[in-house]
Amino acid sequence: MPGPVVPTVRIQAEDFDVAAEIARMTQGRADIGAVVTFSGLCRDEAGRLAALELEHYPGMAEAEIGRIAADAVRRWPLQGLTAIHRHGRIVPGENIVLVVAASAHRQAAFEAANFLMDYLKSRAPFWKKEHHTDGSEGGWVDAKEADDEAASRWKQAVPKGN
Repeated sequence: MPGPVVPTVRIQAEDFDVAAEIARMTQGRADIGAVVTFSGLCRDEAGRLAALELEHYPGMAEAEIGRIAADAVRRWPLQGLTAIHRHGRIVPGENIVLVVAASAHRQAAFEAANFLMDYLKSRAPFWKKEHHTDGSEGGWVDAKEADDEAASRWKQAVPKGN
């Protein structure tokens, strides 16, 4: 029987393979009954975005995401949790972020993945700069109020039975 869940957190420039990450988490595991994934992609913003430039504080980003992931492991009965976030120049259609949550039952996996994404969008120390298709640079993208509101729903929400 596997021991306590230790979340996997990676910040990397290179792309990731969603199927390989799921396989890495589930291989040889008969205790996992549900795997929920969220894969966030760079979109072209109606053709005006050529790329996003994502910056982070090395060490600080991993620590903050690790703290949020550890909170998810405390809140839900998980068998595995992975969070991968890319940095550098990312063009439309490329992966930016991946969350993989595994549990014996689907509800815990869904909730943990939602929780982690809500906090990644609102509190992870990443900065995004837009590069437009006309060659101009957009500014640094501000955090959205909707992301903060989504994260606030978890402040009091602690699942039952955990």
